[in-house]
Amino acid sequence: MLRVVLGAMFTASHNPAQYNGIKLCRAGARPVGQDSGLLQVRDGAQALLDSGRSAGPAGVESGQVTERDVLADYAAFLRSLVDLSGIRPLTVVVDAGNGMGGHTVPAVLGTDAGLDPLPLKVIPLYFELDGTFPNHEANPLEPANLRDLQRAVVEHGADLGLAFDGDADRCFVVDEQGEPVSPSAVTALVATREVAREAAAGTAPAEVRVVYNVISSRAVPEIIAEQGAQGVRTRVGHSFIKAEMARQGAVFGGEHSAHYYFRDFWFADTGMLAAMHVLAALGGQDAPLSRLAAAYSRYAASGEINSTVTDSGAATARVRAWAQQHGCEFDELDGLTATHAGSDGDPMWWLNLRASNTEPLLRLNVEAADQDTMEQVRDDVLALVRGEG
Repeated sequence: MLRVVLGAMFTASHNPAQYNGIKLCRAGARPVGQDSGLLQVRDGAQALLDSGRSAGPAGVESGQVTERDVLADYAAFLRSLVDLSGIRPLTVVVDAGNGMGGHTVPAVLGTDAGLDPLPLKVIPLYFELDGTFPNHEANPLEPANLRDLQRAVVEHGADLGLAFDGDADRCFVVDEQGEPVSPSAVTALVATREVAREAAAGTAPAEVRVVYNVISSRAVPEIIAEQGAQGVRTRVGHSFIKAEMARQGAVFGGEHSAHYYFRDFWFADTGMLAAMHVLAALGGQDAPLSRLAAAYSRYAASGEINSTVTDSGAATARVRAWAQQHGCEFDELDGLTATHAGSDGDPMWWLNLRASNTEPLLRLNVEAADQDTMEQVRDDVLALVRGEG
């Protein structure tokens, strides 16, 4: 008899309260995405609905339901991966957004799971689990949802702030001044630590792989290469990056959306483990986070800008023609990426334009060697996308 091991997590992640959804995975947290079985699940479910049956085919053995609280095991396991016991004392404000971070942070960073206290003073914001999200949406990608955290970090004189999304698989970081730290900078910081850990265990850096997606800062592959490791570029999206990490045996992967993936966490994403790496890096030296993060932030970035369009193909074609006039090189790994290498007196820049899979949107990311160049490219491309150029 065929036995299928499948996991399901009911979550809408960072979406508003009226949404829900299901994430599926196979044994070992292997993803079930569009290219790895999700379409077959959809077709099978549709066939079941069309047949009018309320259950699966006759003769299929029913499963069993058991309950197990794994919070203490989870906390102990994360602490075994990143040791925070010897860092300098830090004050950290944590905004859980009324999501799962409010359940896990007291266990991992505190003593609720019966673990030893850490040299951390945690100031909680919105730790009460509440799926109506009464304070703000649990989506720290939106700047408005970071304002309470930024204000609290400054008011308490904290060393940093952490913001989790609804299911706590993403973590955003703000420095001691209340300024957001780019997720790409966090990716580069964690990558540096993971490569160093592999080297200390006897693995040659050239054999270590780190995955990053197409909208990550150019600084990410640069810093990975400077550590002697191999950077692997992939599409945006957790199912793609998880699958690529497994294929490559990558030690770590980061997305500019603040998803962070770890080989030692079954190639899955965990905002908590990334936060612990930031705490360890900050607490292992005396500089403030703003100075520490600056070493991993080299370029000016627009962030992701969404535009509603009726014909994404035509808009993309206009941008391609414009970029060709600027001598760009192109690739289409995920949407359109145009890169202008630059030269003396002609700053480097690149852009990525991707269509949403679920909405009539084009998503634009621009990065450049300086702020003025980034803003000029951003404005020129947005005019073309929105039919104004």
